[in-house]
Amino acid sequence: MDASGKRFAVVVSRWNELVTKELLAGALDELRRFGDPEVEVVHVPGTWEIPIVVRKLVTRDNRPDAVLALGCILQGQTPHAKLLGSDVGAALMSLQVEHGVPIAWGVLTPDTQDQALDRSGLKYGNKGREAAQAAIELASVLERL
Repeated sequence: MDASGKRFAVVVSRWNELVTKELLAGALDELRRFGDPEVEVVHVPGTWEIPIVVRKLVTRDNRPDAVLALGCILQGQTPHAKLLGSDVGAALMSLQVEHGVPIAWGVLTPDTQDQALDRSGLKYGNKGREAAQAAIELASVLERL
């Protein structure tokens, strides 16, 4: 995997910032580890707003080689979180297929804040790092094809 000479965009939610700032730090560190590429970071209010920003990024002239979507949707007592996660996931999948730009899923959907923290760098690694690895690999695969 080599990120050298590639452009990446990271769209990160400010909602649940205690978690998303760690996802972002992990993603940026991982991108730098594989070649110090050009990286544009865009902050949005919440996970719901990620797809419209990603759409803008993948349809502009200087589009990135891959995008990382980072957020955290905590489950609550209503089905709101499941609906939000499903809608955002479907929108991002549609964008990446339609525009041919990989969009790495770094959106957590844990039941609790503790689970979110565990997945943003404590017990279970950092899902921002994992999203960066996926983005680098997919950008490399598409470049070879």
